[in-house]
Amino acid sequence: MMVVWIICATLLLTAAVLAAIRILRGPNTLDRLVALDTAVAIAMCGLAVWAAYSLDSTVVPAIVALSLLSFVGSVSIARFRVRDDEVGSDESGS
Repeated sequence: MMVVWIICATLLLTAAVLAAIRILRGPNTLDRLVALDTAVAIAMCGLAVWAAYSLDSTVVPAIVALSLLSFVGSVSIARFRVRDDEVGSDESGS
């Protein structure tokens, strides 16, 4: 079982490093936001792996809170981004 834990931790750490690189090097804001959502998803997966490994279900509310926070953040940013794009296209078309 320890081998599975080490493999999961290694994969999650690799994914977190790749997401951090995308956050730092992303060519535009939307790429950075997608990478940030990915990093939050990786954190949720890490908490879930820890809960499965330790047989401790007290981290489940933290996973739910992170998922709600990520969803609300993504939806609100996408909504404002669409609104900004619409305003920008109206100004340039006039």
